[in-house]
Amino acid sequence: MPYIEFKNVCKDYKMGEITIKALDNTNFQIEKGELVVIVGPSGAGKTTALNILGGMDYVTSGDVIVDDKNIAKLKGKSLIKYRREDIGFVFQFYNLVQNLTAVENVELATQICKDSLNPEDVLEKVGLKDRMKNFPSQLSGGEQQRVAIARAIAKNPKLLLCDEPTGALDYKTGKQILKLLQDTARKENMTVLVITHNAAIAPMADKIIKFKNGTAESIEINEHPTPVEEIEW
Repeated sequence: MPYIEFKNVCKDYKMGEITIKALDNTNFQIEKGELVVIVGPSGAGKTTALNILGGMDYVTSGDVIVDDKNIAKLKGKSLIKYRREDIGFVFQFYNLVQNLTAVENVELATQICKDSLNPEDVLEKVGLKDRMKNFPSQLSGGEQQRVAIARAIAKNPKLLLCDEPTGALDYKTGKQILKLLQDTARKENMTVLVITHNAAIAPMADKIIKFKNGTAESIEINEHPTPVEEIEW
Protein backbone atom coordinates (compact mmCIF):
# COMPACT_ATOMS: atom_id res chain seq x y z
CA MET A 1 0.00 0.00 0.00
CA PRO A 2 1.40 3.42 -0.92
CA TYR A 3 1.61 5.96 1.91
CA ILE A 4 -0.26 8.60 -0.13
CA GLU A 5 -2.58 7.96 -3.05
CA PHE A 6 -4.70 10.26 -5.20
CA LYS A 7 -7.42 8.16 -6.88
CA ASN A 8 -9.39 9.77 -9.72
CA VAL A 9 -9.42 13.12 -7.91
CA CYS A 10 -11.46 15.92 -9.48
CA LYS A 11 -11.80 19.46 -8.19
CA ASP A 12 -14.22 21.83 -9.89
CA TYR A 13 -14.66 25.54 -9.23
CA LYS A 14 -17.79 27.28 -10.44
CA MET A 15 -17.56 30.85 -11.66
CA GLY A 16 -21.08 31.89 -12.63
CA GLU A 17 -22.16 29.40 -15.26
CA ILE A 18 -18.60 28.33 -16.07
CA THR A 19 -17.04 25.26 -14.42
CA ILE A 20 -13.25 25.27 -14.11
CA LYS A 21 -11.61 21.89 -13.64
CA ALA A 22 -8.64 22.58 -11.37
CA LEU A 23 -8.00 18.83 -11.07
CA ASP A 24 -9.30 16.44 -13.70
CA ASN A 25 -9.09 12.75 -12.79
CA THR A 26 -5.70 13.05 -11.10
CA ASN A 27 -3.88 9.89 -10.01
CA PHE A 28 -0.51 9.46 -8.29
CA GLN A 29 1.13 7.55 -5.44
CA ILE A 30 3.84 8.53 -2.94
CA GLU A 31 5.77 6.28 -0.55
CA LYS A 32 6.68 7.11 3.05
CA GLY A 33 9.94 9.05 3.39
CA GLU A 34 10.02 10.12 -0.26
CA LEU A 35 11.05 13.59 -1.35
CA VAL A 36 8.68 14.47 -4.18
CA VAL A 37 8.99 17.48 -6.48
CA ILE A 38 5.81 18.56 -8.27
CA VAL A 39 6.46 20.73 -11.32
CA GLY A 40 4.26 22.36 -13.92
CA PRO A 41 3.11 25.74 -15.23
CA SER A 42 0.81 28.12 -13.35
CA GLY A 43 -2.77 26.87 -13.35
CA ALA A 44 -1.74 23.22 -13.82
CA GLY A 45 -3.31 22.16 -10.50
CA LYS A 46 -0.19 21.78 -8.34
CA THR A 47 -1.29 24.03 -5.48
CA THR A 48 -4.86 22.68 -5.59
CA ALA A 49 -3.50 19.14 -5.12
CA LEU A 50 -1.29 20.33 -2.25
CA ASN A 51 -4.17 22.15 -0.55
CA ILE A 52 -6.38 19.05 -0.78
CA LEU A 53 -3.57 16.91 0.63
CA GLY A 54 -3.16 19.43 3.47
CA GLY A 55 -6.85 19.42 4.33
CA MET A 56 -7.31 23.04 3.23
CA ASP A 57 -9.60 22.27 0.30
CA TYR A 58 -12.16 19.61 -0.59
CA VAL A 59 -12.35 17.24 -3.56
CA THR A 60 -15.35 17.32 -5.89
CA SER A 61 -14.96 13.57 -6.40
CA GLY A 62 -12.34 10.86 -5.89
CA ASP A 63 -10.33 9.57 -2.94
CA VAL A 64 -7.21 10.86 -1.18
CA ILE A 65 -5.56 8.21 0.98
CA VAL A 66 -2.94 9.22 3.56
CA ASP A 67 -1.56 6.48 5.82
CA ASP A 68 -4.63 4.26 5.20
CA LYS A 69 -7.06 7.11 5.97
CA ASN A 70 -9.33 8.57 3.27
CA ILE A 71 -9.00 12.27 4.04
CA ALA A 72 -11.46 13.15 1.25
CA LYS A 73 -14.18 11.89 3.60
CA LEU A 74 -13.06 13.92 6.64
CA LYS A 75 -15.17 16.82 7.85
CA GLY A 76 -15.38 19.18 10.81
CA LYS A 77 -13.27 18.30 13.83
CA SER A 78 -11.67 15.22 12.25
CA LEU A 79 -10.39 17.37 9.36
CA ILE A 80 -9.07 20.00 11.80
CA LYS A 81 -7.31 17.25 13.79
CA TYR A 82 -5.71 15.89 10.59
CA ARG A 83 -4.52 19.35 9.52
CA ARG A 84 -3.27 20.16 13.00
CA GLU A 85 -1.41 16.94 13.79
CA ASP A 86 -0.40 15.36 10.49
CA ILE A 87 0.55 18.29 8.23
CA GLY A 88 3.43 20.75 8.23
CA PHE A 89 3.14 23.64 5.77
CA VAL A 90 5.92 25.80 4.34
CA PHE A 91 4.88 28.66 2.05
CA GLN A 92 6.71 31.07 -0.23
CA PHE A 93 6.24 33.84 2.36
CA TYR A 94 7.26 32.90 5.84
CA ASN A 95 4.08 33.86 7.78
CA LEU A 96 5.94 34.32 11.06
CA VAL A 97 4.38 36.16 14.00
CA GLN A 98 6.40 39.39 14.05
CA ASN A 99 6.28 40.06 17.81
CA LEU A 100 7.46 36.54 18.74
CA THR A 101 11.07 35.36 18.70
CA ALA A 102 12.21 32.50 16.46
CA VAL A 103 11.87 29.93 19.24
CA GLU A 104 8.46 31.31 20.29
CA ASN A 105 7.22 31.03 16.69
CA VAL A 106 8.18 27.35 16.71
CA GLU A 107 6.74 26.79 20.20
CA LEU A 108 3.42 28.20 18.98
CA ALA A 109 3.05 25.30 16.53
CA THR A 110 4.13 22.62 19.01
CA GLN A 111 1.47 23.66 21.53
CA ILE A 112 -1.31 22.28 19.32
CA CYS A 113 0.29 18.89 18.62
CA LYS A 114 0.61 15.74 20.69
CA ASP A 115 3.93 14.28 19.54
CA SER A 116 5.79 17.51 18.84
CA LEU A 117 9.57 17.84 18.89
CA ASN A 118 11.65 20.14 21.09
CA PRO A 119 11.63 23.63 19.43
CA GLU A 120 15.23 24.43 20.41
CA ASP A 121 16.52 21.09 19.05
CA VAL A 122 14.75 21.67 15.73
CA LEU A 123 16.06 25.23 15.38
CA GLU A 124 19.56 23.90 16.03
CA LYS A 125 19.06 21.30 13.28
CA VAL A 126 18.13 24.00 10.76
CA GLY A 127 21.25 26.00 11.66
CA LEU A 128 19.71 28.69 13.88
CA LYS A 129 21.23 27.78 17.25
CA ASP A 130 22.48 31.35 17.76
CA ARG A 131 19.36 33.11 16.44
CA MET A 132 16.66 31.59 18.64
CA LYS A 133 15.98 34.77 20.60
CA ASN A 134 15.87 37.00 17.52
CA PHE A 135 12.65 38.47 16.18
CA PRO A 136 11.74 37.96 12.49
CA SER A 137 12.71 41.57 11.66
CA GLN A 138 16.24 40.77 12.88
CA LEU A 139 16.58 37.75 10.55
CA SER A 140 17.41 37.53 6.85
CA GLY A 141 14.91 36.06 4.38
CA GLY A 142 16.72 32.72 4.41
CA GLU A 143 16.78 32.64 8.20
CA GLN A 144 13.06 33.45 8.38
CA GLN A 145 12.32 30.59 5.98
CA ARG A 146 14.42 28.28 8.18
CA VAL A 147 12.25 29.29 11.15
CA ALA A 148 9.15 28.53 9.07
CA ILE A 149 10.57 25.09 8.17
CA ALA A 150 11.54 24.45 11.81
CA ARG A 151 8.00 25.38 12.84
CA ALA A 152 6.58 22.85 10.38
CA ILE A 153 9.08 20.09 11.30
CA ALA A 154 8.58 20.61 15.05
CA LYS A 155 4.97 19.46 14.69
CA ASN A 156 6.48 16.07 13.77
CA PRO A 157 4.04 15.80 10.86
CA LYS A 158 3.39 12.85 8.57
CA LEU A 159 3.71 15.20 5.58
CA LEU A 160 5.77 18.32 4.99
CA LEU A 161 4.09 20.32 2.21
CA CYS A 162 6.13 23.12 0.64
CA ASP A 163 4.62 25.53 -1.90
CA GLU A 164 7.39 27.42 -3.75
CA PRO A 165 9.55 27.47 -0.58
CA THR A 166 12.43 29.29 -2.31
CA GLY A 167 10.26 31.68 -4.35
CA ALA A 168 11.18 34.76 -2.31
CA LEU A 169 14.87 33.87 -1.87
CA ASP A 170 18.06 34.48 -3.85
CA TYR A 171 19.89 31.61 -5.60
CA LYS A 172 22.40 30.77 -2.86
CA THR A 173 19.88 30.97 0.00
CA GLY A 174 17.32 29.01 -2.04
CA LYS A 175 19.86 26.23 -2.47
CA GLN A 176 20.48 26.07 1.27
CA ILE A 177 16.73 25.76 1.92
CA LEU A 178 16.38 22.95 -0.65
CA LYS A 179 19.32 21.12 0.93
CA LEU A 180 17.61 21.43 4.31
CA LEU A 181 14.43 19.88 2.86
CA GLN A 182 16.40 17.10 1.18
CA ASP A 183 18.26 16.35 4.44
CA THR A 184 14.97 16.36 6.39
CA ALA A 185 13.47 13.71 4.11
CA ARG A 186 16.62 11.57 4.38
CA LYS A 187 17.47 11.86 8.07
CA GLU A 188 13.98 12.10 9.60
CA ASN A 189 12.30 9.70 7.13
CA MET A 190 9.72 12.44 6.62
CA THR A 191 7.58 12.55 3.48
CA VAL A 192 8.29 15.91 1.81
CA LEU A 193 6.44 17.43 -1.17
CA VAL A 194 7.86 20.49 -2.89
CA ILE A 195 5.90 22.46 -5.49
CA THR A 196 7.98 24.55 -7.87
CA HIS A 197 7.98 26.29 -11.25
CA ASN A 198 11.70 25.56 -11.46
CA ALA A 199 12.06 22.19 -13.22
CA ALA A 200 15.87 22.42 -12.82
CA ILE A 201 15.60 21.35 -9.16
CA ALA A 202 13.65 18.17 -10.01
CA PRO A 203 16.77 15.90 -9.96
CA MET A 204 16.98 16.36 -6.15
CA ALA A 205 13.78 14.31 -5.75
CA ASP A 206 13.06 10.60 -5.32
CA LYS A 207 9.98 11.13 -7.48
CA ILE A 208 9.06 13.86 -9.97
CA ILE A 209 5.38 14.47 -10.77
CA LYS A 210 4.66 16.75 -13.74
CA PHE A 211 1.28 18.47 -13.72
CA LYS A 212 -0.45 19.78 -16.82
CA ASN A 213 -4.07 20.87 -17.33
CA GLY A 214 -5.21 19.62 -13.94
CA THR A 215 -3.73 16.16 -14.09
CA ALA A 216 -0.50 14.34 -13.26
CA GLU A 217 0.79 14.07 -16.82
CA SER A 218 3.90 12.05 -15.95
CA ILE A 219 5.45 10.42 -12.89
CA GLU A 220 9.16 9.68 -12.89
CA ILE A 221 10.97 7.65 -10.23
CA ASN A 222 14.51 8.89 -9.74
CA GLU A 223 16.72 6.03 -8.50
CA HIS A 224 19.73 8.32 -7.95
CA PRO A 225 18.67 11.74 -6.61
CA THR A 226 21.25 14.48 -7.14
CA PRO A 227 22.55 16.25 -4.01
CA VAL A 228 21.28 19.84 -4.07
CA GLU A 229 24.86 21.15 -3.91
CA GLU A 230 25.48 19.72 -7.41
CA ILE A 231 22.39 21.25 -9.05
CA GLU A 232 22.82 24.48 -11.01
CA TRP A 233 20.08 26.65 -12.51
